[in-house]
Order: sequence, then C-alpha cells, then structure tokens
Amino acid sequence: MNGKERIALTMQHQAPDRVPVMCQLSFGHYCLNTGLAPHELWYTSEAMAEAMVMLQRRYNFDGILVNSPGRPVDILKNAISIDRDPTGGTVHWKNGSSTFMPWDDMPHFIPADESKAQRANFATIDPDHLEAVDDYIGYVWNTYHIQVLPGKINRGPLDELPDYFLDTLKLVKTKAGTNVSIHAEVFSPFTHFMELFGYQDALIGLVTDPYKAHALLDRLTEASIAFALAEVSCGIDALLISSAFAGAPFLSRKLYTEFVVPYEKRVTEAVKGAGGIVYTHTCGRIGDRLDLMEATGTQGIDTLDPPPLGNGDLAVAKRDFGERLFFKGNMNSVAILDYKTKQEVIAEATNRIQIGKPGAGYILSTACSVAPRVEPWKLELLTPLAEEIGRYT
Repeated sequence: MNGKERIALTMQHQAPDRVPVMCQLSFGHYCLNTGLAPHELWYTSEAMAEAMVMLQRRYNFDGILVNSPGRPVDILKNAISIDRDPTGGTVHWKNGSSTFMPWDDMPHFIPADESKAQRANFATIDPDHLEAVDDYIGYVWNTYHIQVLPGKINRGPLDELPDYFLDTLKLVKTKAGTNVSIHAEVFSPFTHFMELFGYQDALIGLVTDPYKAHALLDRLTEASIAFALAEVSCGIDALLISSAFAGAPFLSRKLYTEFVVPYEKRVTEAVKGAGGIVYTHTCGRIGDRLDLMEATGTQGIDTLDPPPLGNGDLAVAKRDFGERLFFKGNMNSVAILDYKTKQEVIAEATNRIQIGKPGAGYILSTACSVAPRVEPWKLELLTPLAEEIGRYT
C-alpha cells in the first residue's frame, strides 16, 4: 500500500496496512537540510517544491503538506543584490526594501518606508471596500508570504489569484508522483482577519465593534473559499485550513462560536461541495473546543498540542470524536527538539501510535511544525517504527 492510499483510508476512518506518517516541516528545517539557500527556497516555486519532495523521500513520509504558495516568476530579478554570510543572507530590492533570510527561521522583511502603516486600521476600514488591503505589507507578507502580488487581474484579496499561486503545488504533484498524498493549505477567514489588523487590534475589534468584525469576516471568507477551490481543482488529496490563532487563550468558546465557526463552516462546505477532504490546524489549547471545531464541518483535526504547549489529549479526543473526526499530530514538537537519544524519540512516537492506532483515523505527526534544528535522524525513526508497531494487518 502506498502513502496516498494509506492516508486516504485513514481520513475515511478505515484501517490501512499501518498508521501513516506525515509531519509538517518548518521553513528553517528545509533551509538547513536540503542544501538550498533561503532566498532560493522562499522566492522560487521550483526550489520549494524540490525541497518538499526531497525531505519527504528522505523521511519516507506518506504525504506532503504544500503550505507555500507559488512565487511570481523571476521575482529575484527585482533584487539589486543578495548578500550572503554564515547566518543566511539579505536580499536588497530595487524599491529600497530588504529581506533578511536566516538559515534557521522565517524571513524578516524590512520595508523601504517603515513609517508607512503596515496593517489596516480597524476603525477606518470599510468592509465593502477592501480594494487596497494589498498595500498593507504586514497583511500581504504574513498571509501570502511575499511583499508584492504582481500579476493580479484586479486589486484586493477577493479578486482572482494569479496563476503562479498554484505553481509550487503543481510542481510538487509532478515531482512526488502518484504514490504520495498531497495536501494544500489555505488560511482561515479568522487568520486573514488577524493578519489584516495585527493580533492585538484584531482581538480588540471583535469586542468593540462586532458588527464590523462580522462584515469583514464575511468578505474575507470569500478569499479563503476562492483559494481553497483553486487548490482543490488541482487534484489534491486533502485541504488543510490553517486556523492558528483560534485556540485559547486567544479566543473564548463564546468568541470562537461567534467569529470562527460560521465562517470556517462556509469554507469547509465549499471544499466538500467540490469533492474535497478538509481538516483544520489550530495550535495551542483546543481541548475545550473540539466540539466547536467539529461544528465547522471539518473532517479532521491537526496538531492537538500536548501539555505544556497545549491541552490536547489524544486518548480523550479519540474517545469522544474518533468516529467522526480523524486526528493528526500530538507528538511534542519542542520535546523532540530537545531529545538526545533514539530511545526518547521512539518512546514519544510509540505512545502516540498505541493511543491513535485503535479504530484507525490517526496520522502520526508532530503536533505543529518540525522545528528548524530538529536533527533529521529523529524523523528518520518514525516510519520504520510505524512499520514495526503500527500495523493493522
């Protein structure tokens, strides 16, 4: 049985030959372990796709999460110079901005004019006129991962996405072949909302003007759906909704019910209506809202951060929701970074397999992204362990 078949059965709550293995890798982990420079990975679809497939094969993962949109072709032609040093490098752009690109972290963008507003103003923005939100570097950088969006037919996040946004996904599908489960990612409406205003101002806006917050989320949901349907049209095996800022203590159950559930439900309904499978990534403390996450219509839960990172209890989640939701994650991402011996890694993974395996519906994974400096030998242990103790047949 190959990885594509293995994960497909798992997501349908059917028993494959063994527990599948699929971890999300951080950008820094790709930089440190592929031989590709940070600026190549970040600014070219080809390099990012090559890195994703390279490490999937090295770790023998059953699937790949393509969580990086494609990049504009030849965007590096807009660079004046690229300085390199042992810490990474800096891309200097023709418009006066620059991007510091460390080997072990996400890039840091420095705009040419740092006095210019980087995010929208909640008090003055008009929900019916979001044409100019692409001018806010804080929103564009954190959501789309590049500082400009050339090639868009019109302006604004609700317009048609340029073709290059799917390039990395298409390249991964081609390079990985037909035996690997390919998943894509879309940001939730609430994530768009948080990035548009900045986390503090966005949260304050929920309380001070909930009517406007709802109007904005209604419009931003259209962007999430458009991107999701574009990815589904590429023939992906599953779509991950990244809803990173919707756990406690960011949001109470009440606020989650009001500002997350109805909008994510629209995204999941659109994906399922197009024949796709959809699951949700939320970091931190989500043990008190698994029922609310299920109410969004999602078919699976990703991360389940264990204590002290969160309060995800895999055994409880399987007991209460395992017949309806599949689960991915629950391995302590920070502890894995700290482990020094094979025995520690194997013990961590063994515990999750023993809990997650019964009744199927579990994918072995770190709770969140694999940290940049997690040594590759630790990840190389996971699939052989699943082969040994995670078999159903």
